[in-house]
Amino acid sequence: MTQKVAVLGTGKIGEALLSGMIRGGWAPADLLVTARRQERADELRSRYVVTPVTNAEAAKTADTLILTVKPQDMGALLDELAPHVPADRLVISGAAGITTAFIEERLTGGTPVVRVMTNTPALVDEAMSVISGGTHATADHLAHAEEIFGAVGKTLRVPESQQDACTALSGSGPAYFFYLVEAMTDAGILLGLPRDKAHDLIVQSAIGAATMLRDSGEHPVKLRENVTSPAGTTINAIRELENHGVRAALIAALEAARDRSRELASGKKD
Repeated sequence: MTQKVAVLGTGKIGEALLSGMIRGGWAPADLLVTARRQERADELRSRYVVTPVTNAEAAKTADTLILTVKPQDMGALLDELAPHVPADRLVISGAAGITTAFIEERLTGGTPVVRVMTNTPALVDEAMSVISGGTHATADHLAHAEEIFGAVGKTLRVPESQQDACTALSGSGPAYFFYLVEAMTDAGILLGLPRDKAHDLIVQSAIGAATMLRDSGEHPVKLRENVTSPAGTTINAIRELENHGVRAALIAALEAARDRSRELASGKKD
């Protein structure tokens, strides 16, 4: 792989992507990184043998720029990059809510932009990354983005109009599962189990259930029904979940996440 790729704003997700790319075959010599603090840049150089540079140097040197800064910081980063990004650079944005049009308007006309929403399981190579092309992005640009993000998990192409929904479902999705595990662990303690044993029971049950969903091809309703015996323990638990409006609460939560993604795109910070 001879193209140079720069990861700008290399936080946790940026570092996960960087390490995944190296495991996937990218040569560290072809990878550039930027960081706000010199100590962070030195840490990345020591850990991955990559080259820390300034944002301007990355824009001038790399063939592909991956922007992993927070949505609120994207405008300032683009202002810094704009004088240095030629129209043949591929720009990949990983910022929630930031549209390809927002980026295209601030860079040289014709610059190809790809929008990607990934999630924190990139840290364990189990990310779900959703990819959409901007006005000037070609099939080759999308394939290159898939190659990069495929190093840390699965990828899926969607129209950009669906990105905010994908952010709500998979971008924020791991947090919902962590929240559920936290609540179930507390329930296990209430039922008399030590915290560590409750945790192990729930985590392995979650891994097993997710594997069944992925590998069986069965609808989740069918898999749930297989566990739900007449007048048994499971149906009594599900009745309580329905009585407390858990399904409606989940739908409302995802709508709220989608709406916040839209607000971020409009520049609203609070």
